[in-house]
Amino acid sequence: MRDAMKYVNALRYITEKQGLPMAKPDARPLYEQVRELLFGRIQDGTWTPGMVLPNEFQLADELGVSQGTVRKALGALTSDKLLVRRQGRGTFVAAHTPADVLFRFFQFYDRDGNWVIPASRERRTRSGKAKIAEVKQLGIDRSERVIRHSRIRTVDDEPTIIELIVLPETLFKGLGDKSEVPNTLYDLFQKEYGITVGQAVERLTVIQADKTQAKSLGINSGAPLLRIDRLTYAIDGRPIEWRVSVCDLRDLHYRVNLS
Repeated sequence: MRDAMKYVNALRYITEKQGLPMAKPDARPLYEQVRELLFGRIQDGTWTPGMVLPNEFQLADELGVSQGTVRKALGALTSDKLLVRRQGRGTFVAAHTPADVLFRFFQFYDRDGNWVIPASRERRTRSGKAKIAEVKQLGIDRSERVIRHSRIRTVDDEPTIIELIVLPETLFKGLGDKSEVPNTLYDLFQKEYGITVGQAVERLTVIQADKTQAKSLGINSGAPLLRIDRLTYAIDGRPIEWRVSVCDLRDLHYRVNLS
């Protein structure tokens, strides 16, 4: 009973800190409740990217639950790529690095199955009033402004992908004024704006190259291209990015890993 009350008190502290009413008794497994409580610490910035967590014994003692329950909750957060476990060093809040971002979110491979790393050129960043399609995708008000970042991505110096990235300006103030935007944006989102990417949902369609696309990619008008619409969400579920990539896959293929 003492341990159960200790967990309830910890949950009450978290909910009151976040200005939330105390919830009714939760019928979910205890590890899921602990996972949600720990997730809240990542979400509200109590635990910051790269920070080492208290060990399982300390967390179990704080929350009044077993180490097994804490271990299962941490395992779930690790599977969600919100935490990283390092042998002999502990458990850390996941921090985006350029290499990690590329590995997770750029799944292009050459004909031999080698993962390719893209470069960028012809970059342009500007801001403006959101268009109807952008309002719908990002769930923002029609009066809001967005940042549009366009670029050509190259593989072995050959233009391969035309990319347009649309971001809510309220979340990324000042980004439109930067003289140079890095190749991997998700690392920038986390380090400079405190926004961690949680997941991305993609829709793939086949289109025919129009004259502008054909000229940019050095192909014939009407050639088949892969269009990838990606909607990216922060760990709190907010849509933060709409990315449209138009890809010439004559020498590449796009891989999807299912698990």
